[in-house]
Amino acid sequence: MRTKLLFLFIGFLWVTGYSQIEFSKGYFINNNGEKIDCLIKDVGWNNSPTKFIYTLSENKPSQEITIASVQEFGIYNELKYVRATVDIDRSSNITNNLSTDRNPLFKNEKLFLKVLVEGKATLYGYTDAKLRRYFYKIDNKNIEQLIYKEFLASANRVSQNNRFRQQLWQDLDCGTLRNKIEKVNYKKRDLIKYFVSYNNCTNTEITYKESLAKKGSFNLSIRPRLISNSLSIQNKELDLANQKVDFGNKASFGLGVEAEYILPFNKNKLAVFVEPNYQYFKATKTIEAKTIVGKQFTIDVDYKSIDVPIGLRYYFFLNKNSKLFVNAAYELLFGLNSSVEITKKDGSTYTSLDIKLLRNAAFGIGYKFKDKFSLEARYDSGRDILADYTYWESTYNSFSLIFGYTLF
Repeated sequence: MRTKLLFLFIGFLWVTGYSQIEFSKGYFINNNGEKIDCLIKDVGWNNSPTKFIYTLSENKPSQEITIASVQEFGIYNELKYVRATVDIDRSSNITNNLSTDRNPLFKNEKLFLKVLVEGKATLYGYTDAKLRRYFYKIDNKNIEQLIYKEFLASANRVSQNNRFRQQLWQDLDCGTLRNKIEKVNYKKRDLIKYFVSYNNCTNTEITYKESLAKKGSFNLSIRPRLISNSLSIQNKELDLANQKVDFGNKASFGLGVEAEYILPFNKNKLAVFVEPNYQYFKATKTIEAKTIVGKQFTIDVDYKSIDVPIGLRYYFFLNKNSKLFVNAAYELLFGLNSSVEITKKDGSTYTSLDIKLLRNAAFGIGYKFKDKFSLEARYDSGRDILADYTYWESTYNSFSLIFGYTLF
């Protein structure tokens, strides 16, 4: 039941998160050349858009506008797109789909190009799934693609058409820059640096530049928790054959320390984390063997572990101070002198089972306030703490309510 409720709540959070509208201050220029200040729905745009959603004010309804009606749009201090009709080569760079033709195969298209550097020499970027293309313009000339293409030079050899370096040589030559061209790769960071150097060399103003300094952030949190654990064990032979022993639910406390890294893309919504934490389960139960009347066994469970979940977390921003999150993790579980001891009625040992390294999966949902306080409900999928033993089976479930305080 807990699992079903958890997955239903996770599904609800995904829907809720995607329904949240995050608008940022921006503008667009329509086909009449009018600049209209507005609020633009900021979705991150990993791929170059063909449309976007905006509203003229917070109290007015949002509406969609397409590339056909917009010459340019941007979010202040963050990004800028311009509409252009260009020749683009969409040849694949995937090895299995490479062409034997070294020349680009151009197609004329109307696209939103992202402005990376704007000045005497302007650099643009275009992204569509795994396709990356860069374009440039000198002064008021037409926008052209910087040409780079991977192709099959022979059955077993991949080669590159690096004509973009020749274009830089011919059109963006200044001072000692020629000496750097051979080291420029067809990558955004390299090209931005080169275009900035060219504009500086020609003493022209750079009116816009996309920031390269996109860095993630690191959080360290202390995370005490309330834990509800349950355990059942069963033996396939011996005197306990086919007898399931259920220890029921036990409440306990645990403590963890979480290191989280917020990734520097997708609007800081995605994070990776690792959270070593301690938990324990102790229980005793006396049972009677089914095969022999009066033959009793006492089962003592002493399970202590350091659980180390390594996972991904996704945030849904509600406002400046509040956000929801969901996460999933792969866990390494280290037993600490943990065992299941079974003794006979006379006190002698019947068998002793050690609990060592285990692996598990965990899923959680939560809420964070002011990037300081958090509350998470986490479900650990059933683990078999006796997995090392052929004739024993066990099911250990754990549900935690985790309180978090971010130290820095």
